[in-house]
Parts: sequence; C-alpha cells; structure tokens
Amino acid sequence: MYAPKVDKFFNTAGPGIPEDHYMLDPLRRINYGEISVLIGQKRYFVLHAPRQTGKTTSLLAMVRKINEEGVYHCAYVNVESAQTARNDVEAGMKAILSAFASAAKIFLGIRRPEELVLPLVSQTGGHGAFKKMLEVFCEGLDKPLVLFIDEIDALIGDVLVSVLRQLRDAYVNRPASAPISVIL
Repeated sequence: MYAPKVDKFFNTAGPGIPEDHYMLDPLRRINYGEISVLIGQKRYFVLHAPRQTGKTTSLLAMVRKINEEGVYHCAYVNVESAQTARNDVEAGMKAILSAFASAAKIFLGIRRPEELVLPLVSQTGGHGAFKKMLEVFCEGLDKPLVLFIDEIDALIGDVLVSVLRQLRDAYVNRPASAPISVIL
C-alpha cells in the first residue's frame, strides 16, 4: 500500500532524517572536523551530551560522511537491547552480537553476517565473543573500521564490564583485528 508524501516536520521521536525532518546540519553541531582528527589519531573516545540532543542523528550523519570519504569503513550499532540482560553476560552478548550482525549488513554490506557472529558466544563464551566478533569483522574488511557504539550507557552490571574489558583487550590489535577508532 502506498503512503502519501508528508511535508517535513519537527521530529522528537528518534534520529532525524534530513529528507523528512526539519533539522540543523548534524555535522556542524558536533564539530566534525575535531572528531575527524580524533579518528585520524586512532582514538577510542566518548561522545557525551544530554538525552534528546541529537547524538544519534549526528552519529548516523558521521557514518554516511566517513563511508563517502572512502578512507575507512564506518558502522553504527545500538546495543540498548542488551540492557535487560544485566549480569547475564551470555544473554547480553547474544543481543549485542545480533545488533552487530544487523549493523554489518546495513553499514558494511556484509551478506549474512549472522552466520559469522552468532556462533561466537557458544565458541568463545560471553566473555570473549565481543572481541572475537571485532576480529572477524575487521579482518574481513579492506579498510580499517571506525565503529560507533550507541547507548553503551544503557548496559548494566557484568554485561557492561565485559564489553568494555573486551574492547580494551581488542584495542592493541588495531587496525587489522580491531576497529581503528571507536566512539561510545
């Protein structure tokens, strides 16, 4: 069924879409030049601002820009779905790896990524699956990966600790087996 085109409107319900919503240029709002320098320096860093201020919209705009520039591959993943796992690392990692599989398909064009990532929890356990997944994706790419992980602050307890520890452990393996830069 065809839905008629609706005029642009002000959006407060999620990421802004320039074709649908009135919005300021998200790359100018966050100082894309400064963030580009941090990415070029291979930094892992935090983008922090109050809720509903445009962080996700800005991250998605940066993904498009970085992928258009062609120096890096860039992907965005929202890990909020793992929040309810709390201290169940296995369950949390399954949710996170599932989110990454979707992101790999959408942003990296990887076909059937779930076949690559979902078995990792049973192969490596929850405390190693995230790091192994980063290795699998990064080693299969022809350019370094810049990764944006949104809603990391939604994770609770051991799941959060495990993700951060595995990310730290993977850091020394960049760029061949880990993202060259990560924004949390």
